[in-house]
Amino acid sequence: MKIIMINGSPRKEGRTGKLTTIISKKYNVKTIDLSELVLPIYNGQEEQNEIANIQKLRSQLENADAMIIATPEYHGGMSGALKNAFDFLGSKHFKDKPVAILAVSGGGKGGINALNNMRIVLRALYANVLSKQVVIDPSDFISECTALEENTSYLVDGLIQELKLYTQISKKLSEEWATSNY
Repeated sequence: MKIIMINGSPRKEGRTGKLTTIISKKYNVKTIDLSELVLPIYNGQEEQNEIANIQKLRSQLENADAMIIATPEYHGGMSGALKNAFDFLGSKHFKDKPVAILAVSGGGKGGINALNNMRIVLRALYANVLSKQVVIDPSDFISECTALEENTSYLVDGLIQELKLYTQISKKLSEEWATSNY
């Protein structure tokens, strides 16, 4: 099962990146880090399709069985870096794939708006976004942001286990569908 995670934060030292590092290490998941993967602003021009980082982003997600996407909440929505990355992608990267979403908040307003914002965009890309979702607050980190406190770790673990279950079911149904006479 190939699960790809996206760190949707443009900040090199942001808490979203720290969260994705924790998840990546614990669950052995490859991460696309938007604080490192430089993407131009999407303009819809064909020549952008030739940019190496765009091709890299697309190929990694196209070959994924499932995704974990984490974003900070900026002014009531997902990060601009994440939305820009989504604009370079299409339904072939997301169609029928299970997707788990997380938001990292810090401004005292929670992360629910960023989660709702991501859910709307991902539905437009035909992703199967899990109902379960997690918001991570600054107080949920321990050990200088190298680990999560116990209750938060439990919530993240439940989200990842649900993602794996849905991915197994989705793959089995796809295989059955491909071999059936429907």
